[in-house]
Order: sequence, then C-alpha cells, then structure tokens
Amino acid sequence: MSKAQIVGWAHSQFGKTEFPDTEALMASVVPSALKHAGVAAEQVEGIFVGVFNGGFSNQEFQGALVGMVDGDLSAVPSVRLENACSTGSAALFTAMDFIESGRGRVALVVGAEKMTGLPTERVTNILLGGCYRKKEANIEGGFAGVFGRIAENYFQRYGDRSEELAMIAAKNHANAVENPLAHMRKDFGFEFCNEISEKNPRVAGPLRRTDCSLVSDGAAALVLADEQTAATLQRAIGFRARTHVNDFFALSRRRDVLAFEGPRKAWAAAFEQGGVSLDDLSFVETHDCFTIAELIEYEAMGLAKQGEGYRVVRDGTVARGGKLPVNPSGGLKAKGHPIGATGVSMHVTAAMQLMGEAGGIQVPDAKLAGVFNMGGAAVANYVSILERVK
Repeated sequence: MSKAQIVGWAHSQFGKTEFPDTEALMASVVPSALKHAGVAAEQVEGIFVGVFNGGFSNQEFQGALVGMVDGDLSAVPSVRLENACSTGSAALFTAMDFIESGRGRVALVVGAEKMTGLPTERVTNILLGGCYRKKEANIEGGFAGVFGRIAENYFQRYGDRSEELAMIAAKNHANAVENPLAHMRKDFGFEFCNEISEKNPRVAGPLRRTDCSLVSDGAAALVLADEQTAATLQRAIGFRARTHVNDFFALSRRRDVLAFEGPRKAWAAAFEQGGVSLDDLSFVETHDCFTIAELIEYEAMGLAKQGEGYRVVRDGTVARGGKLPVNPSGGLKAKGHPIGATGVSMHVTAAMQLMGEAGGIQVPDAKLAGVFNMGGAAVANYVSILERVK
C-alpha cells in the first residue's frame, strides 16, 4: 500500500474577512495550493471538502463549490465531510483513505468556514449543534457553557486553575504575534488574561473571554499524493501515524468527563502506531477551543498526570522555547477557529514547521510534529504525527 503524503498547501488569513462566503474563501486557497504542490488541476482525482455550516450559510452541497472555483475540477468526484470542530481532519483522513485504498493518486483537501456574518446569538446556537442537544441544549452559554461546566468540575476536583488558564491564553496570544495568518496578533499578557474586566468579562463558569477561541472566517487547503507521485514533486510530508478515536456524544454517558478518554486513547494509539513517544515530538498543535481544553489535553497526551496539567504551564515546558512547545502558531485561541478550516489549518501549520518555512513562529530544528484536533467536547478525536520525507 502506498501511503498518502502532503505535497502542497495554502492558507488564507483568518479573522473577520471581506470574503462573502465559503465559495470565495475556497477560491482564495485552491489555486495557490495546486501551484505550491506543482500539480495541475487535471491531475486531481478526488476532492474532499470540510465545511461545518450548520446554519452559517443557506448554501448546502458545498462539496460542489470547488468545481466552481476551477472548471478543470468540475468533473472530479467531490464530497463534503462534517465532524463538528474536527471537520477539517475528517476531510483530510478521508482523502488519505482514498489514496491509500488505491482509488486515486492525487487528492485535494479544502476546509473553509464563514462565521462572522451572523449575530452572536445565532453563532452561539449553531455551535451548540456540536453538543448533544437532547441533554445539553439548555446549558447556559451554549458550547462555551459546556466547557465552562468542565472547567468548574475540574476546579472542584483539582483546585482553582484560573491562573494557569490565563497563562495558556497569554502564551498562545504571544505566539500568534509572529503569525501573519492569525486572527488576533496581539500579546495581551498574563495580567489582562487573568483579570475579569469590561474588556475581558466572564463568559461561562470560570471561563473569561480570553479563555475562549475566536469566531473567525478562513480557509486552508492541502494537496495529497501517493508516495510514487510525491517522489516526483518538490516536497513531501509523511504521516508516521494517524488515529481517530470517538467517545460518547453525550457527556452524561462518560465514565469521567475530565479524563478525556477519547483524546487519551487517540494519542496512545498514535504513539504505538508510529513507534515514537511524546519525548520524540518537536512541537504539538493542539485543539485549544477553550483554555481548559488545552490544559486537559496536556494530561491526555501524557505530558502531565491527570490533575497536574498546570505544572507544565508554570515550568515553561509548553512555551515556545520549552521542552515541548504547544501551539506555536497561536492555536485556535489566537490564530482563529473557522470550524471547517481548523483541522486542515493545523496540518498546514505543522507542515510549514517541518519544512522550516514557518517564519517568526518557527520551532528550531523541527523534526516530528504532533497534531490533535477534536470534534465536540472530546467526541471525535484525531491525532497525526508528521515528519518531513522530502
């Protein structure tokens, strides 16, 4: 079986953009990704589109929009994937399955979302679709309220970690300053992130505005090829491992909602599959939809014992110059979180690091990257371990 490899990419600016819809966002990255890969549109044999939507747009059937961008792609089989906040990774993994099954040699993956065109109340309701509405629809604060409850439970069991959450927020905002693609390129500092104020109000439970990721527009694209085709192209990023593990949709069905068992199992399986350990990774891009998620993810990946994630924040382990930098891009917290684009963006960012092309956010001598993208409250959990092979 020939493995799928990343051979090119493109990434739009994230933030409140002038692009009117996902079609325009896709058009901003598809031609650039093909050019970066050195692949002609007529070589693409499958198109895999990640768009969450859920009401952000009344345009469905968005897998067909890529064919509107380039007429040479109009006859290429195209499908749309949706898996909440891990929609982009779902599209990527499906494209890899397409290549590794032998059905095609070149695939295009596009993730996009237009989120900023609606009022906050409408956005909040749409995002609640990533929760189990039968049980969780009435949680105050919507999706933020779900993670607010997780934070409350965590604090009750392990102690108030508001300061460490503020440190995570401050870290990721500081990292994003040097990321030209990021939505929020401003270093707020620990004091601002730690204090409740008019500009940083409490949102849900103990979570403040700076503990929550941004509502963003954006798009990202990846070109994949099998090993034989990749060998003829300029660059290739391989997957040492890739895993996908689900957990119960309803939080009430979980054995322990703070254990993040899905992420824990996904990371463990990836390490076993790749024959590596956490110590081998150069950096991690992880899913910090809320700072409490990043904190618990430290524990799920094995960087700290359960309840002790705060230690790696305080000792600098996860800082840009630390033993294992986490979210050197700024993460979802500051880079932005256009739902359908996020998983694709995380892999683009990792690929740039491995090629030594990440500019001001470059991790020195990056050899092995870990990417964790999750859908919902740790429901769909994707881990990739990437390395440069060409």
